[in-house]
Amino acid sequence: MQRLLDLKDTFFDLDVDRQRLIGSALAAGGISLLVYYFVYKRTERKRIPLGEGWWGAGVKPVSEDTKVYSFKVETSDEEIQDLYERIDRTRFSDPLESSAFHYGFNTTYLKKVVSYWRHQFDWEKQVDTLNKYPHYKTKIEGLDVHFLHVQPKNKAHQKVLPLMLVHGWPGCFYEFYKMIPLLTENRGDVVFEVIIPSIPGYGYSEAPHKKGFNSLAAARIFLTLMERLGFSQFYLQGGDWGSLITTNMAQMKPECVKGLHLNMFIALNNYKGLISMVIGQYLPFLVGFTKEDVKRLFPFFEKNVWTILRETGYTHIQATKPDTAGCGVNDSPVGLAAYILEKFSTWTDSNNTELEDGGLERKYTLDDLLTVIMVYWTTGSIISSMRFYKENLSEAPNKRIDGLTNVFVPAGLAAFPNELMHCPETWAKTKYKNVYSYTFMPRGGHFAAFEEPQLLADDVFSFVKKVEK
Repeated sequence: MQRLLDLKDTFFDLDVDRQRLIGSALAAGGISLLVYYFVYKRTERKRIPLGEGWWGAGVKPVSEDTKVYSFKVETSDEEIQDLYERIDRTRFSDPLESSAFHYGFNTTYLKKVVSYWRHQFDWEKQVDTLNKYPHYKTKIEGLDVHFLHVQPKNKAHQKVLPLMLVHGWPGCFYEFYKMIPLLTENRGDVVFEVIIPSIPGYGYSEAPHKKGFNSLAAARIFLTLMERLGFSQFYLQGGDWGSLITTNMAQMKPECVKGLHLNMFIALNNYKGLISMVIGQYLPFLVGFTKEDVKRLFPFFEKNVWTILRETGYTHIQATKPDTAGCGVNDSPVGLAAYILEKFSTWTDSNNTELEDGGLERKYTLDDLLTVIMVYWTTGSIISSMRFYKENLSEAPNKRIDGLTNVFVPAGLAAFPNELMHCPETWAKTKYKNVYSYTFMPRGGHFAAFEEPQLLADDVFSFVKKVEK
């Protein structure tokens, strides 16, 4: 009763125009709710087809090698010398005065990064670091798929659970390196056997030779990988494209996915989202928002629409003409570094645009950042990684079968405060129907595993323990 009285008082404290706006939204919501339950709910799809594909060069053979082979990252003097020669020929431009990172990567700071890269960064040492964990490759649907498979250092009393971690763009498998020991050397009741694949077209995974390779194809390939490794049930974790790929895996084979943990998640707007955008700032409890939701969401257009417009110019390019845009960054190591590292600056914290150095070294080391760049550079995979946007955005996401299908496996959601977009739990539950945990993370942005490995690992453990109980 008290809540109703509070609601009444709050409503009548608003001006007339806002009262009318809220009244209209509630009326529209009531109609939409009836339509939803009587039309959609009765025919709700529980899973999506696995499908099939072939992405290798030429004609599909009668049979395919299914063996798993050891792989080792290697380099050569010729590779390093070619890099140095290209760096030495770089033609820099001067930044605008007091522009910081508002126009992209500030070239004054870029020169410092490049100087470190050319004279201090030790790629051979970083190759040894990459080979610290065992790498493998196996042929799936015509492609050599690269992955790490790290066994836990478990004790007799510990329960070992398989966990696949999936990266996004412009990241790679290396993002998870500081998280691996936290997952595989834990002293508690649970410890993980970790599998980290590279998305085909990224790093050491072969790029598709045919059009159409999207998240659904990647999900099917990773399901095949887990089956080939002998896992019938497992956990998944992902952010960025990894979030979509692991979600697709849970939609394709929910019986295999014991739990799905995400650090980026989007529920496409429906009637509930539209209503909450209108009245959530004024009556948050009415639409299921917490105070933290309101803080992260509003003012809505400033924190969501305008921010997304400012930060997604690359999306439009990569979703339309990736090969054209990729020519320059595939040929120039400095251009590649500027293109990728600008994302590590702004997506870690949007306030970094105010800083001359983009705040990059506040959360990362130059060695770690340049290792990511070198994975892209030495494999020549930037263009094929950019194509993934075109393949996934060739049709409206909400019209795709995975966009029309909910997720029913146990889900754990970690909401980092500096993620590009905030998705409240009440929105997330319109897509992820079995949310076991939703955590407002205290700090961190888009590259959670790279930036805050301990926070992310702790949340994964907390979620999995709830599911296992």
